[in-house]
Amino acid sequence: MISRYAHGNVTWVDLDNPTNAEVRQIVNEFGINTFVAEELLLPSMKPRVEFHTAYVYVILHFPALRHSHATIEQEIDFVIGKNFLITTHYDTIDPLHKFAKVFEVNSLLDKETSGNHGGFLFFSMLRKLYRSIEHESEHIKRDLAAIEEHTFTGHEVEMVQAISRSARDLLNMRQIIEPHREVLKALESEGAAFFGQDFAPYLRILANEYYRVHNHIMRYTDFLHELRETNNSLLSTKQNETMRVLTIMALLTFPLALFVAIFDINATSNPIIGLPYDFWIIVGAVVGIGAAMLWYFRHKKWL
Repeated sequence: MISRYAHGNVTWVDLDNPTNAEVRQIVNEFGINTFVAEELLLPSMKPRVEFHTAYVYVILHFPALRHSHATIEQEIDFVIGKNFLITTHYDTIDPLHKFAKVFEVNSLLDKETSGNHGGFLFFSMLRKLYRSIEHESEHIKRDLAAIEEHTFTGHEVEMVQAISRSARDLLNMRQIIEPHREVLKALESEGAAFFGQDFAPYLRILANEYYRVHNHIMRYTDFLHELRETNNSLLSTKQNETMRVLTIMALLTFPLALFVAIFDINATSNPIIGLPYDFWIIVGAVVGIGAAMLWYFRHKKWL
């Protein structure tokens, strides 16, 4: 589907899950070469940037962890010209959809928000996408707060699963956005020559937006590592306590079982069997040995 938006002398064309014919139509209209056209039709393995004579071609991937999308990674291809911007994607990009509504309203109200060339529109759009990633990471922050709250409530086993889920989400986010660094470095070093020196500060702002998101994720990762260490320590302490109790129980029952087994031997001479109250003597001896061992364990602070 092709959507067109115009503001001043800048045109934005959004290709949402386009057909081959729609891509061909747009690339012919804006003079995009066939190699870029082929790239627009296929998913790319990694983000990158290419500088052409009349436009800049940028590929970026964005995380989508909390939405009902087919994958956790969404690709957007940007073709940025002096007076146009073409975006291509094959999945619904929620922040892009919201940006389109704002852009359309601003166009109707004739608000100056996109600058005088496609680079300013790309700047506003990418900034909005980075803010959406930051918002996307808020659910991880809430999950970490819940884990911290339940860490000392005796639910260490359940917390292992919760910690693993949050670790997976953070790892996915980090792997998806880390390649942005090289793309933004290339844009910052060479983009000013294409868009003009007055655009250089905006490229630095985009780099700062990226690093802010990246630092958020790394801070959550460090916090999660501390929670994992704490939970593992509590879990190990609980397991050691269980093993200690089981060991003491084994020590208590073994001599008592041995004592009873001795009197169960079918021997011709037994010093106790046959005496008056022989049953109660054996019971008393068993209870006495058990009580003595229990006192000893408590005296040693093993119980």
